[in-house]
Amino acid sequence: MAKHTNKDSGGTSFHSTTIITNVGKLIELFPESYTGDNKGNDKVNFDFCLETSKGDVFTIYDWKYYRPIGMYEPVTFNIGGFSREVTETAKKELLEIL
Repeated sequence: MAKHTNKDSGGTSFHSTTIITNVGKLIELFPESYTGDNKGNDKVNFDFCLETSKGDVFTIYDWKYYRPIGMYEPVTFNIGGFSREVTETAKKELLEIL
């Protein structure tokens, strides 16, 4: 099951895996796992750093909304990882708990 991590996510990248959910639900599930200011000034408002049940690091982040995002607004989030296999596993684990 996807969970919070303190592992370094540097070097993760987008492998065409996305998930639609809202910020409020992600914060509820992973309150200690996100950074962000939600001002819409940067390419990313929210960035969650997590790991899969196998310990593979992945990130969930909005991309280029360039505006504040409503807490319960449906958003397409990118899932970043070190491989497509990791991002697809992360998506599967996330869908089980969302």
